[in-house]
Amino acid sequence: MTEARGIYTLWLREVKRYLRDRVRIVSSFVQPLLWLLIFSSGIGSALSVTSNFLPSGVEYQQYIFPGIVGQTLLFTSMFMGISVIWDREFGFLKEIMVAPISRISIFLGKMLGDCTDALIQGVIVLILGLLLGIRFDAFALLEILPIMVLITFGLVSVGLIIASFMESLESYGVIQSFVNLPLFFLSGALFPVRGPNVPNWLQTASNFNPLTYGVDALRTVILGSAAQPLYPLYHELLVVLGFDVAMIVIGTLAFNRRR
Repeated sequence: MTEARGIYTLWLREVKRYLRDRVRIVSSFVQPLLWLLIFSSGIGSALSVTSNFLPSGVEYQQYIFPGIVGQTLLFTSMFMGISVIWDREFGFLKEIMVAPISRISIFLGKMLGDCTDALIQGVIVLILGLLLGIRFDAFALLEILPIMVLITFGLVSVGLIIASFMESLESYGVIQSFVNLPLFFLSGALFPVRGPNVPNWLQTASNFNPLTYGVDALRTVILGSAAQPLYPLYHELLVVLGFDVAMIVIGTLAFNRRR
């Protein structure tokens, strides 16, 4: 019971901290809106003459929408790692480290809280997509949400792992950008990572990117048969799940090393 109460308390703290930051919630509309309106309109019109770039019958805004959902989950999840450094600066991390709960519970509590925050922002983007005319039925939503949860587990864990080794917000910001951008651009969020015109090195790199499988799984569910998935859905979910397990294990070990 003590461990469960500790996990719940840390989860609740992270969620309350997020919900009280109304500026962050409002700003979560802005970046996806820019990508879906300005970027997709500009690039989409430029690609309108290219018949083989996108799956048949799919507009560019529809194609990148699952990628923008993945981007939101990625950037939000990685940003949440700052909470570790922030808590260390104010001494709160030291207090919870000496609390009568295991380091595993501390990691899981923070990870689940941050995952909930990232999931809320992902749902905001889904609502924004509906308002922009991107349609998916209620049954698809029941599949989308579990996939989003799986994606956030691994990405939040990566952010917490990196933050556990960083001593300042500035250092974390540099490393965060260094990790975020390759994961995003190599995930197929903005363009297909398979095809005759795609360089071999890019296709190979995308195979080692866990976000590739998460974005493609979202695209498969949202676009349906028009998505032309890279792999079967179960294959992609197993890869994301394996990534989650590995990152959670490494994250608990990283927290155990802290004194």
